[in-house]
Amino acid sequence: MDPLLAAGALFGIFLVLLFLGVPISASILVSAFSTALLILPWTATTYVVGQQMNLGVESFSLLAVPLFILAGNIMNNGGIAQRLIDLALVIAGRVPGSLAHTNVLANMLFGSLSGSAVASAAAIGGTLHERQRAEGYDPAYSTSVNIASASVGLLIPPTTAAIIYATVAGGVSVSALFMAGYVPGILMGLVVMVVAFIVARRRGYRSTQRVTPREALVVLLRAVPSLLLVIVVVGGIIAGAFTATEGAAVAVVYCLVLSFLYRALDREALVQIARRTVSSTGVVMLLIAASSAMAWVMAFTGIPGAITSALLGATSNAILIFALMLVILLIVGMFLDITPAILIFTPIFLPIATDLGMHPVHFGMVLILAMCIGTMTPPVGSVLFVATGVSGTTIESVVPRLIPQVLALVGLLVLITYVPVLSLGIPGMLGLLG
Repeated sequence: MDPLLAAGALFGIFLVLLFLGVPISASILVSAFSTALLILPWTATTYVVGQQMNLGVESFSLLAVPLFILAGNIMNNGGIAQRLIDLALVIAGRVPGSLAHTNVLANMLFGSLSGSAVASAAAIGGTLHERQRAEGYDPAYSTSVNIASASVGLLIPPTTAAIIYATVAGGVSVSALFMAGYVPGILMGLVVMVVAFIVARRRGYRSTQRVTPREALVVLLRAVPSLLLVIVVVGGIIAGAFTATEGAAVAVVYCLVLSFLYRALDREALVQIARRTVSSTGVVMLLIAASSAMAWVMAFTGIPGAITSALLGATSNAILIFALMLVILLIVGMFLDITPAILIFTPIFLPIATDLGMHPVHFGMVLILAMCIGTMTPPVGSVLFVATGVSGTTIESVVPRLIPQVLALVGLLVLITYVPVLSLGIPGMLGLLG
């Protein structure tokens, strides 16, 4: 079957199902199965698709995903998030929009520990929303800042997005991806803070809080045990003391110990945490299984090779090809969650990127950042819906406030794409790039 016809059938069926409101995992699976039927008989299609779904989730490294989800849920309920918010309040001080900056800093701190944009948006936004409203902040403005910064945790390690990308890309070091995420993640937070500062200064948003040096020291000491989690987990992975999966298990144990020391968990809370973890893990693993079947169909029909040949045949200008890739990824991010997007488009674009001289670690950062932007844009932005639900605002009121943030982050995406040292500098210095 001609690869372009296969691509048309595969993505055509997928888009139709998506617009009809069919769940993403079902849309991916049905489109992959239907396309395979055009080439193989029913029996062979059923066997191969089922086999590929099983192989997609049969990976030791993917065990880190449910473990990090569990760690994030424990942090969300174990008193850890509040300590990080208190620290962020002290750091933000009394500059214009200090509560907005607190939101960003807290998302950076909590997101780097939980690795979940949705968890950050719910935990941090839910905690700060009423305080921001009491100090006269426009709820739409506050919500837009929470949305724009909640995805930072998908870049700053430890992050499940990097683990999933490493699994699909093959031969890419998780340690290198973790280290590569620091600069883009910090820059993402700073970009959001700059835009928030400009708006806050125009509107006269100032904090009334006053913190003495003694109080600031107490807040810092209370937050240190939570911050040590990053050093323990990421430091252990980089030092080779344990793998990413083992590091995720360490994170779960560490969070449990902290939460019990804080006396923030009981038996009922643990049951609820377990239920949420199982539910979230089931969703993620189904997406991975379905996307693995689609990835096999694409490989079997030669779709990635055909797209690579078409793009490289149209122009040899790397700048133009990377620009086209960014446009496609930003559009894809509007409709797909980060997990299926990584699983589906890594096999398509990674060969093109490497042919043009882009390091796989660098491409991973570009892909994840593009998908971070996608989580905050309609019509399927998961963080957008969660954050507006937590704050009680409407999407219609938030989106206009969100546009400047999205444009600034798109500018950052372009910068990360064309300046490789921003992603590769730290892992290169640590000798992780091979």
